[in-house]
Amino acid sequence: MFDKILIANRGEIALRVVRAAREMGIATVAVHSTADADAMHVRMADESVCIGPPSSTDSYLSVPAIIAACEITGAEAIHPGYGFLSENANFVQIVEDHGIKFIGPTAEHINLMGDKITAKETMKNLGVPCVPGSDGGVPTLAEAHRVSDEMGFPVIVKATAGGGGRGMKLARTKTDLDLAFQSARSESKAAFGNDEVYIEKYLTLPRHIEIQVMADSHGNVVYLNERECSLQRRHQKVIEEAPSPFLDEKTRKKMGEQAVALARAVDYESAGTVEFIVDPQRNFYFLEMNTRLQVEHPVTEMTTGVDLVELMIRVAAGEKLPIAQKDVGINGWAIESRVYAEDPFRNFLPSTGRLVRYQPPLEDAHVRVDTGVFPGYEITPFYDSMISKLICYGETRGEAVLRMRRALEEYRLMGVKTNIPFHQHMMDSHRFLTGNFHT
Repeated sequence: MFDKILIANRGEIALRVVRAAREMGIATVAVHSTADADAMHVRMADESVCIGPPSSTDSYLSVPAIIAACEITGAEAIHPGYGFLSENANFVQIVEDHGIKFIGPTAEHINLMGDKITAKETMKNLGVPCVPGSDGGVPTLAEAHRVSDEMGFPVIVKATAGGGGRGMKLARTKTDLDLAFQSARSESKAAFGNDEVYIEKYLTLPRHIEIQVMADSHGNVVYLNERECSLQRRHQKVIEEAPSPFLDEKTRKKMGEQAVALARAVDYESAGTVEFIVDPQRNFYFLEMNTRLQVEHPVTEMTTGVDLVELMIRVAAGEKLPIAQKDVGINGWAIESRVYAEDPFRNFLPSTGRLVRYQPPLEDAHVRVDTGVFPGYEITPFYDSMISKLICYGETRGEAVLRMRRALEEYRLMGVKTNIPFHQHMMDSHRFLTGNFHT
């Protein structure tokens, strides 16, 4: 097992890794920009290293600075959290070349699954249904029109290297396609340094449901059930839950087995998420695989009793998974609301400023708050504006909803606007309460 790991991230996910490592007796190193010098993850880690100015490009995305921090502190492994460098295969290769262990999949796996076209071909070869789409990238607007005309509108233009809804544009009609194609390419180029896009048929009334998988280096793979992630704004998830109110046991098992088959086919290691689009008849289609820990991982942890971060660390250290598929059950229901500094009454305009008051709900066996902020914390424009993730558990979905309503009421925040009123509205929505929703 490792003696010391470095966390190449910030905020609530960095704190999440610190806590898991501490429970395992592993020392931690936090990295931070000058803007984050007083951040909670810096305070909580055993050591910290400043890696640059506020700009992410010059700090959290600076590979030389992160490698240097490892060498200075003697950290044996790096946990990337999510975002930033977590799915950057070049970074992973550099980490491996320096004799440092990356707590996550290999560079080869990230390259293989990170390219959505390659991932789809792998799934097709396994006999897994995929959303109808172009055979590979679409290089020109003329080709985009040809493919879309054959497929029929509406279609969705997607970045091959995309994620988080970036580089994804919907074209409902032929006249929409020109703008969608150019916009997706430029957005993808800016976000990922790659402007290649492909085109898929846009399914009506779809649900976005993902399967959590965990694999070790000894050939053991398990799926830890599903997460319902259909509630999104601008393709960004805002409320997630486990299990899904839509799946039945037969579909869950089939989706889980397909996800495990994909992981086995590529000899995958570590945590990964296989995402599917599911139609109203419960037909499911492979969408993509995320080769990292997901923001919404707590709902899986609360309903399975499995610590995903701990398993990632153990697998990276060469240990076998301590659980088999027969050990994975579904215990109760969990819902996660992402609380952001943004104003839902002004089209979710970002809100920056100092948190002059911050008092989250009290945590207990049924309420979990993953956060990286504190009273006096400055919400800046440099980074993601997430304040916290609120996760509520119940024996039933109804109990989880009632606890979420109560916990949302308990927040005491001053200094910035938040989307808490939006989450409160969702918890009262008839369609949400009945599970009758789609993306």
